[in-house]
Amino acid sequence: MTSLIPAWVDGHLTPVEKLEVHQRGLKHKAVSVFVMDGQNVLIQQRASGKYHTPNLWANTCCTHPDWNEDSADCAVRRLKQELGITGLYPAHRDTVEYRADVGNGLIEHEVVDIFLAEATADLPVQPNPDEVQKTQWIGFYDLSAEITRHPDYFTPWLRIYLQEYSDRIFGSLVRA
Repeated sequence: MTSLIPAWVDGHLTPVEKLEVHQRGLKHKAVSVFVMDGQNVLIQQRASGKYHTPNLWANTCCTHPDWNEDSADCAVRRLKQELGITGLYPAHRDTVEYRADVGNGLIEHEVVDIFLAEATADLPVQPNPDEVQKTQWIGFYDLSAEITRHPDYFTPWLRIYLQEYSDRIFGSLVRA
């Protein structure tokens, strides 16, 4: 099954196969979700079988919307597909753009709709083993410190979100 995602080709948004998008480094739409419990963030370690950035820690979940799929619907869908999380309806926080080498000749050049959802640490989470190895709740400031100490443990996009867009994404949610 081929996954067609929205990408810009010659200045026009068009459906393109996901692997081709990354091989060509095309700018494309994406969705990232952060589930928060106060100042704690639910993060995931990507499955070892992922075709890029396997075994690295990332935000709660992320994906590319299907062609003609609404970003908010995509966020809800992906929470369920990756983590078995239902009943949350994340709020849109911002849209950011970044470009990063993700290894093996693949490039992420994403225009990302970022969503936040509030939950509690006892939220039922059932990771899909094809997507996620494990999950962990971590304090926002501890996560930022870990990224500074061990950047290679984390996906490029999570590093970029926290280092460049933290105020735009989290704002007063993580201020003392």
